[in-house]
Amino acid sequence: MDRAPEIGTSGILPRAEFPRLLEALRAEGYSVVGPTVRDGAIVLGEIRTDADLPIGWTDRPDAGTYRMERRSDEALFGYGVGPHCWKKYLFPARDHLWTARGGDGGLTIDPVEPADPPRAFLGMRACEIAALGITDRVFTGGPATDRSYAHRRGRILRIGVQCGTAGATCFCASMGTGPGIAAGADLVLTELIDSSRHRFLLTVGTEEGARVATRLPLLPAPAEAIVAADAIVARTARSQGRRMDPGGLESLLAERLEHPRWVDVARRCLSCANCTMVCPTCFCHTTEEVPNVEGTESEHWRRWDSCFQLAHSQLHTTSVRASPRSRYRQWLTHKLGTWSAQFGTSGCVGCGRCIVWCPVGIDLTEEVAALRVAPVAPSGGAAR
Repeated sequence: MDRAPEIGTSGILPRAEFPRLLEALRAEGYSVVGPTVRDGAIVLGEIRTDADLPIGWTDRPDAGTYRMERRSDEALFGYGVGPHCWKKYLFPARDHLWTARGGDGGLTIDPVEPADPPRAFLGMRACEIAALGITDRVFTGGPATDRSYAHRRGRILRIGVQCGTAGATCFCASMGTGPGIAAGADLVLTELIDSSRHRFLLTVGTEEGARVATRLPLLPAPAEAIVAADAIVARTARSQGRRMDPGGLESLLAERLEHPRWVDVARRCLSCANCTMVCPTCFCHTTEEVPNVEGTESEHWRRWDSCFQLAHSQLHTTSVRASPRSRYRQWLTHKLGTWSAQFGTSGCVGCGRCIVWCPVGIDLTEEVAALRVAPVAPSGGAAR
């Protein structure tokens, strides 16, 4: 294009020209990360060429199961969401924050500047963009900003992809976080495939996105392409396999702290923490010190932790949440209830990852539905 397109405008990028997008991103100084096939799953990794993308693959997630299948076409983004989420690039599983050094001049603390390159996140879904907004509020929206997160966050370009495939565990439509991308992306792609054409509707979301779009051989977007893109999003919303009513959950969960359903789910829960590891908004962490042999300096590291781990709630050698029942209750009531009081939003975006990657298939939409049913009082007394 001769000049930068205006924010909100769209153009057509033919499939044959898709490599030009990757070239444009690299020309703007970005390292591209996106979906790729590895170890029997669609995971996030470095994208050098379009051949690195999961061309012609889809996934079949359900409670406790995940399978990949071949599609009947050559779609680049014809899948739902895999086990990886984008937080791993902004809030790494293990992160060196600072080093303390002692000497004759006293103690000095030297912060570590993250060495991550600027990155283009290619293939973000609506629920993942909503999750990024939540982690932004967690790490940068309060009185103190997490400098490590903020540094990495300020160096990313967000390229969203409208969902054309709904997984059996998706419920973002009922959470108001998708499947359509309304805001929060620098560029938005909608993949359009019919019997004779394979193309992308590209919509500009920000000035940064417009700068990249200037480098692309975009064609004018006909009205039928925009209508087709809207129809894809609407169809995906209708085909979602689950739903959860988020209304009144904060008060409901506060009133159901002794509901017998917590005992039932605890019998199934392995406390493995898979649900929190794959969740795009969970941010529990711990810290560790790594001293040198001489004892003159110590590295301060942050690493992922989980409220399902016994040691996470340990105070004075004793865990205050010793049972799986109490730990699952803490996770669900925080994620869907008290999170709103802290951050002004639910902590769940309806991606369904926690359902898929739970080894025993615990489904939080089922758990919430069960908690909505008032407990039956035992004969001769009130429910406890």
